[in-house]
Amino acid sequence: MVNELLIIVLLCLMVWGYWRNHGADDAYPPGPPTIPVLGNLWTLRFQLHHDTFIQLSRVYGDVYTVWLGHIPVIVLNGYRAVKEVLSSHNEDYIGRPVFPLFMDLMGEKGIVLTSGHTWKQQRRFGQVVFRNLGLGKGNMEMGIQEEAQSLLTLFATQEGAPMDPSPWIMHSVSNVISALVFGKRFPLENKAFQELHKATELVVAAPGTFWARIYDLVPNIMRHLPGPHQRAFHYFHTMCSFIQSEVQGHHEMLRNGSRGPGQERNVIDYYLTQISKTQGDPNSTYNEENLVHLVADLFMTGTETVTTTLRWAILYMMVFPEIQGKVQLELDTVLEPSHVIAYEDRKRLPYTNAVIHEIQRFGNIVSVGVVRKCMKETKLGRFKVPQGTIILPNLSSVLYDPEQWKTPREFNPQHFLDENGTFVTKEAFLPFSAGHRGCLGEQLARTELFIFFSNLLQRFSFHVPEGDSDVRLDCVQSATLQPYPYRVCAVLR
Repeated sequence: MVNELLIIVLLCLMVWGYWRNHGADDAYPPGPPTIPVLGNLWTLRFQLHHDTFIQLSRVYGDVYTVWLGHIPVIVLNGYRAVKEVLSSHNEDYIGRPVFPLFMDLMGEKGIVLTSGHTWKQQRRFGQVVFRNLGLGKGNMEMGIQEEAQSLLTLFATQEGAPMDPSPWIMHSVSNVISALVFGKRFPLENKAFQELHKATELVVAAPGTFWARIYDLVPNIMRHLPGPHQRAFHYFHTMCSFIQSEVQGHHEMLRNGSRGPGQERNVIDYYLTQISKTQGDPNSTYNEENLVHLVADLFMTGTETVTTTLRWAILYMMVFPEIQGKVQLELDTVLEPSHVIAYEDRKRLPYTNAVIHEIQRFGNIVSVGVVRKCMKETKLGRFKVPQGTIILPNLSSVLYDPEQWKTPREFNPQHFLDENGTFVTKEAFLPFSAGHRGCLGEQLARTELFIFFSNLLQRFSFHVPEGDSDVRLDCVQSATLQPYPYRVCAVLR
């Protein structure tokens, strides 16, 4: 009797899985066949890997549906499909779905994981405060230049010996965003700041793991089981506690009169002023809970993206010494040795600028991009897409699109240069995504990458350490695509 009941249950699950995938053709673009309970998770190997999605597009086209358990996700591949959703139908797809893991971990607070009215207010605040703090102006560049010099000093202490550059890069980059959100930088030995780095690595990595797929499949069970996901919860709580203590310190300055409206110097100052201004407004989403999560969002994204890109940058220069040499020749020819490198110098350094863009294209740290949610029923090609549907724009497929790039799977700075050696922009260059939900800190990240990279190449030559000939150029799959750990010899020029 028990065996017969089990067979009936399995048959029901199989019929349900078949109906869900094939009976929903009018609502969702067709995709690979599903299996009961798991959907397409087995096909995807429980990971959202960009190459897997590109391979599936060769069978099912540029727009198809995969099922993450019981959740349908429409995947977009190639420049044309991705651009249509991120730009042409921008208002239809500006929502942000929150999967169970991130709902439990971070909730719908701050800016990255919010939608609708909350997101609009928080993003608008971020745009205004970044401008107020000097984004794109000289005073913000000065802070980046100081951190770049600090990084050069750290590298120089190794005197060309093999080293892992990652911790020092992360420290210098995170101090740039720390100055913006906290109003101060932290010394290398600060233990609390080191814990923030651990939190950033674990929380950012969480959605790209096998454990995340299992958690989203059975959250009621996973909440009570040990595993890597519990470390992410612990460290995110640590991060929020640190931020809350910083907020309390800013509160004290407001109370004792040492800081007030018109004297704001960082994100926390401006946000507390905004809370005070909007007290009593029933439509306001400005509160300390959203403040803590906004700061966490800015710190994690501002640290992780630039750090990982610079790690790829040093790796590529080490592996492609002829390209490194051309960058250094241009820097030496155009800039005086005593010149303080500024973002404006990119206009005089087309090859250096092209190499940085190619690092972002080829290194492609964003992998598949951040998911979107349909805010209303709409159409995608010939398909009706229900409100609430999740859209996954595979940004890697754009950065590797053979219709847009001459040698998409090769590191080639010529992608961004014309026949005269002049730098050219490309519409398919979308490492920061596009549209209203594009990266809030894009301008800051561009400035950091140019100033850090140019300073590093002006001061050092990067070489593969003796005995480390087997350098890997493939990536570690995570929420961002990171290089495998490596060592480098940074030799003063």
